[in-house]
Amino acid sequence: MNSLNLHHTLQQIIPPLDLRSCLVSVRGEIVYKHFRNTQAETDIAKINSCTKSIISALICIAMDQGLLPEAGTPISTFFPQLTSDPDPRKPAITLEQLLTMTAGFNWDEFGGQNSFPRMTRTDHWVNFALEQRLRHEPGTHMEYNSGVSQILSSILMQHVGMSVAAYAERYLFGPLGIQDYEWEQDPQGVHTGGFGLRLLPTDLLRFGQLYLQEGKWEGKQLISSQLVQRSTQPFITVSPPNHGSYGWHWWVDQYAGQHLDDNSVPQHRPTDSELLQSLDYYYARGFGGQYVYVVPELELVTVLTNDKRKKEKPPIDVFPRFIVPELWKLATFSE
Repeated sequence: MNSLNLHHTLQQIIPPLDLRSCLVSVRGEIVYKHFRNTQAETDIAKINSCTKSIISALICIAMDQGLLPEAGTPISTFFPQLTSDPDPRKPAITLEQLLTMTAGFNWDEFGGQNSFPRMTRTDHWVNFALEQRLRHEPGTHMEYNSGVSQILSSILMQHVGMSVAAYAERYLFGPLGIQDYEWEQDPQGVHTGGFGLRLLPTDLLRFGQLYLQEGKWEGKQLISSQLVQRSTQPFITVSPPNHGSYGWHWWVDQYAGQHLDDNSVPQHRPTDSELLQSLDYYYARGFGGQYVYVVPELELVTVLTNDKRKKEKPPIDVFPRFIVPELWKLATFSE
């Protein structure tokens, strides 16, 4: 793929979208960067639900270190009080079902009695999340749920013998050179698992690069390649309006010459030669336009951040609608 062509193409597409930042690296080299202003480059900002993918990474590290048991472990191992829950399915929910959002809880992420805003107004977020009744058979349906991410953060804290942020500093942020961050906590001092982390765009890019390199950073294996692969493979197909699949707190999708969703029409009908392949990618996603995309086949990582107010709707799906079709063309038609 020609990096010069990519830079030229993105320079036409990205600035008019008025994103806070856009960073693209190929084989570890930044080939395109755009910041709305100096503050966007130098100030940490909310990454919202991209926090979930950071929690996933820390859980993988703790599993590698033998501090957390394997993914099939039931939740009652961590919260023995669930054995007396009236629903016998609840104590059997597994760590993997929490990671893949398939625990089955009755949850409406953004509003209502069982939502993450309601959770944050309680005095014990983890208990609130655990007390929700089950709406689906565990393992069968993906329901986006920041309460589950808080449960995971609590499990992590229980087992690593320090705060989640201190653990991140030692085994993830430190090795990656991430020094500047802020991370919110719940009333029990558990760092927020589903949101609440502030980072620099360049540090999000390092995080994506770590995954592209299958957990290796400067010669050190921070996360085993086995768990990087397992956590970023499709586990369950997601329901509309979402697209693709979900892994361990990572979204997974592919592009095959067209991208269909609620907001876009097919770009073109793929030719026979194009149908022979597709671009697989996975990504961290945060509310309001925060993304980290990893495209292993192209050795490419893209970070997008935004900070638009509610009245100014940010462009939706910048990567699949605007960037991937260009990557596809460059990958398909270049030598």
